[in-house]
Amino acid sequence: MSKIILITGANGQLGREMQRVAKVDNNNYIFTDSDELDITNISAIREVVVANRVDVIVNCAAYTNVDKAEEEPLLSDLLNNKAVENLAVVSKEREVTLIHISTDYVFDGSACTPYIEDCKTSPTGAYGATKLAGEQSIINSGCSYIIIRTSWLYSIWGNNFVKTMQKLTAERDTLNVIFDQIGTPTYAGDLADAICDIVSSDKFGKEGVYHFSNEGVCSWYDFAVEICEISGNSCSINPIHSYEYPSKVTRPHYSVLDKTKFKANFEATIPHWRRSLVKCIDKLKNQK
Repeated sequence: MSKIILITGANGQLGREMQRVAKVDNNNYIFTDSDELDITNISAIREVVVANRVDVIVNCAAYTNVDKAEEEPLLSDLLNNKAVENLAVVSKEREVTLIHISTDYVFDGSACTPYIEDCKTSPTGAYGATKLAGEQSIINSGCSYIIIRTSWLYSIWGNNFVKTMQKLTAERDTLNVIFDQIGTPTYAGDLADAICDIVSSDKFGKEGVYHFSNEGVCSWYDFAVEICEISGNSCSINPIHSYEYPSKVTRPHYSVLDKTKFKANFEATIPHWRRSLVKCIDKLKNQK
């Protein structure tokens, strides 16, 4: 039996990829962004969920500007925590499963081995703190939930590191990129496919917190070098330390996510980050 799935944040990177997977999925999707549904308004959420008999909410909406969150902590908290709590409360009321996307920024990056879901959280800035608060609001609500922490998200949509590096390495002869922040890129298309698989396979009983990124590990420098090479650009990229690139917030120096739990519980096979990068850049080339 097909389900009715409400997508919030439908015009973001992940939301756009969810629109792609919906075209070949047997479930019924309702796509909303802030213009169609204000998730800071619990009554508006309740009205949409009740009217459409929603079975699953996939929350792709978030305040994601890490630096600006330091200047706008209340707005960051409104979107990353209070709005999330609204979704959770309605999900509990209506017996809806909430699938929520969180971040590697809930960790401080002081580890040297991949983070498992139960590792101590200790965000270093407003963005990570509000995303962690959103996770806790979901858990405290008592609703049925799957929280998926991800990292370094990119796609063919919107603004992201891949598209920025493509542009800069095409325009410049040299470029400096940080080499002492280590993590794993995540292609939004792979995450959307994984979410669709969860919804279609009825594995909602396996609720909890999960980690998802592509396989492998790299630095932002390594990532930039591969983007440049795969794009066919000839820019010389130089590795620099984080302190040479001032930021309003301390970003995690190490935020590799351990995906063992996700792969085991959802029987998932996850592509290596470079393979998915090639796929994304091929799509970007075909857009031109």
